[in-house]
Order: sequence, then structure tokens, then C-alpha cells
Amino acid sequence: MMAPPAALRTLPQGAVQAAWQSQFRGALAEEDADPLPDEERPGDAAERSRYRAVFISDLHLGTAGCQAEALLDFLKHYPSQTLYLVGDIVDGWQLRRRWFWPQAHNDVVQKLLRRARKGCRVVFVPGNHDEFARQFHGHSFGGIEVRNEAVHETADGRRLWVVHGDHFDGVIQCAKWLAYVGDNLYEFTLRLNRHLNSLRARLGLPYWSLSQYLKHKVKTAVNYVSDFEGAVAAEARARGYQGVVCGHIHRPEMRWIDGTLYCNDGDWVESLSALVEHSDGRLELVHWQPPARQTRIPLPEALPAPLSVRAATA
Repeated sequence: MMAPPAALRTLPQGAVQAAWQSQFRGALAEEDADPLPDEERPGDAAERSRYRAVFISDLHLGTAGCQAEALLDFLKHYPSQTLYLVGDIVDGWQLRRRWFWPQAHNDVVQKLLRRARKGCRVVFVPGNHDEFARQFHGHSFGGIEVRNEAVHETADGRRLWVVHGDHFDGVIQCAKWLAYVGDNLYEFTLRLNRHLNSLRARLGLPYWSLSQYLKHKVKTAVNYVSDFEGAVAAEARARGYQGVVCGHIHRPEMRWIDGTLYCNDGDWVESLSALVEHSDGRLELVHWQPPARQTRIPLPEALPAPLSVRAATA
């Protein structure tokens, strides 16, 4: 595991910002020094444009729950013209409590920098866990653009509002201390989940998500998700957009809400999901499946033809 930078000895918020900047500079230096892997040689530009856009969020780099290896594998198989990082890429909340930054997390940063260097437009829309980056709105780091919100136009002319979504979370806005408590409880649930699935694996049982089970069973959590989705879609509609792409709630979804296309690209802690746009403007919600978790997700009949959901495997 990589050691924390000396700047962590400063004030908490400044410490996270300094640590992030230090880690970014280190990754940038490594990216410049390391030779390009075979799949990213300059001659592969045509393959890189296979998808018009890829949207990912809630990586939570800096936490043990981040599935960095799976994300690296996904990025290898999904080159794109544009890559949107829709918030909570780096988990500043957890890094303030405990430094955790293994090499795989640095590899993700290097991968993103390499994408930008090789012609992919990379847009970073900060979320609440990496809100320290919001002060850099309009700046570019290593070719990665920082935007507090963005607009993406699909190949078929639809304008999608790209925003993390935490501003539509009443807990975040009205009782941030409660959000911190919930975040710590979520981390505890993830740790318990890892131990539980380690035991299930030894028994030959498939992966099972405790936290997602609890979210679907607790009525207040179901209402919270529904209220969030409706609020985000309503704001996109009021702004004149045909749809919205967001993250934040770790629940991948793609559906119409009162005539507005709502897309949530999920997360890379449990769902391992992303939203991709094909060359014809068709949007697809992809669930990346590591070998130990290969299950196919059926195509929802309610979604119109331009939209699709599928499970992808390496």
C-alpha cells in the first residue's frame, strides 16, 4: 500500500486536497514514465472510438470497497471517445479518517490519465465525497477536465444533463452529519459483506450483497431512492434537457420518468456498472461481471428499443 503524503498532517480538508494533488502528481509522473500496454498503442485509435461515451461514477478510490481491478478490466474492454467521471471518484470522507491507497487505485488514476493523453475526452464531475475538487471547476489536470456539471449530446441529438446528484439528497443538504454517520455504517456493512461472501465462496455459493438487500427491504430506503430519482428527472426536465445521467445512490437504473430519461450509472463498489453510448446514440447500462460473479441480467421489457441493459463478462 502506498504511504500517505506528508501533507496529511495539515488541516483535515486541506489534507485531503493536498493528498489528492500529491497522489495525482505521482500518478502523472508514473504514467509518463511507464510504456503503454499493448491495448493502448497509438495504432488502436479506431478501436478506442468503438463507443461514443462511457459514464462511470462512485469508484470510491481510497476505500477497501473499491473494485479497482474490475474497473481496470472494464476500461480495457470499453474504449470511448468521451469518458465521464460522474462524481465520488476519490473518497475524501474516508481518506480523512484513514489513509488507504493500494497500487491498484493508483493504476486507475494512471489509466484515466492515459485515456486523456491518447485523445479520449475525460470529464470529471465531482461529487460529495470528492467535493474538494469542485473549486477547480473549469480547470484541466493532465488533460482531465473538471466540471461541476456537464451536458452530453448523443449521436441522435438528445441532450443529457450530467451531474453527480448529491444536491438532490435531502440528508446531504439538511443534515450532513447524518450523511457521515450513514457513510460509516455503509462501510461497516461492506466489511461485513466481504467476510460473509468469503464464507459463501468457500461453501460454493454465489455472491450476495447484504447492503443492496437491506436497501430493497427497508421501506424508507425505497422511498428515498424513488424521491431522489423523481427530483433529478424533474430538474433535468425543467432545464430543458431530454435526460439526465447521475450517480450518488449506488443504484444503476435507466427508465423514463414523466417523459424524461433517467440514467444512473451505478457504482464500482457493489454494482460494478456503467452507462455506455453506442455510435448510433443507443444507450446501454452495462453490469461488468468478474468471473466469480457471472450472472446475466434480463432485458427489461418496458424499455424502448434505443435503450438496453445487459451483463458484460470479460
